[in-house]
Amino acid sequence: MLVRPTLEAESALLATGYETVGGMDEVGRGALAGPVCVGVVVVDSQTPLAPPGLADSKLLSPAQRLNLIPALTRWAADHSIGWASAEEIDRHGIVAALRLAGHRALDQLLRTPSVIVLDGKHNWLSPPPDLFSEPSQPAWLVRMKVKADRECASVAAASIFAKVARDQRMVELAVEFPEYGWQANKGYGSPAHLEALSHFGPVHLHRQSWSLPSAEKPDVRS
Repeated sequence: MLVRPTLEAESALLATGYETVGGMDEVGRGALAGPVCVGVVVVDSQTPLAPPGLADSKLLSPAQRLNLIPALTRWAADHSIGWASAEEIDRHGIVAALRLAGHRALDQLLRTPSVIVLDGKHNWLSPPPDLFSEPSQPAWLVRMKVKADRECASVAAASIFAKVARDQRMVELAVEFPEYGWQANKGYGSPAHLEALSHFGPVHLHRQSWSLPSAEKPDVRS
């Protein structure tokens, strides 16, 4: 039986005095090519029940996700997405790139969340402690919740916004590099994608710092 996400966790936080809650989720962490995308959805005490059909993006078909976008846009008090490129992933590492994308998403909001609900156990949004200097990024109040993408409506909605945006971006990029089949695999390591990497080698949109199959004479094409 599919468990539908609710606003129970968000309402509990609002009841303690927070004015707004931001649900956040990432898409593209495990891909071999393309950017990572982070979505954030803000709710408050006036936010109604979630639209019918809302679920973790991984449990929905592409058509179901796309069809939910208009209803989620009307439902959320605010929402945005942020990106970090493959080049930034190579330069900073995947965790720092997720943090960069998350802060870019937060910077675009009109309503700043008082607290952020993040899926999982690892807080990738907050800067690591630095003993020698002030953190260069603002410190957001983060609450971790395992399975938040399945149980928290704001996080599930954020996952859908991010997933739809990233899928569309990969379809667009596939026009320039059709040999990798990104319109189907969205940059993940499908058999067809791995075979193409072995035959053609990587392009600049691949994550060069990762262990990628490469052609006999690797040629990173732009």
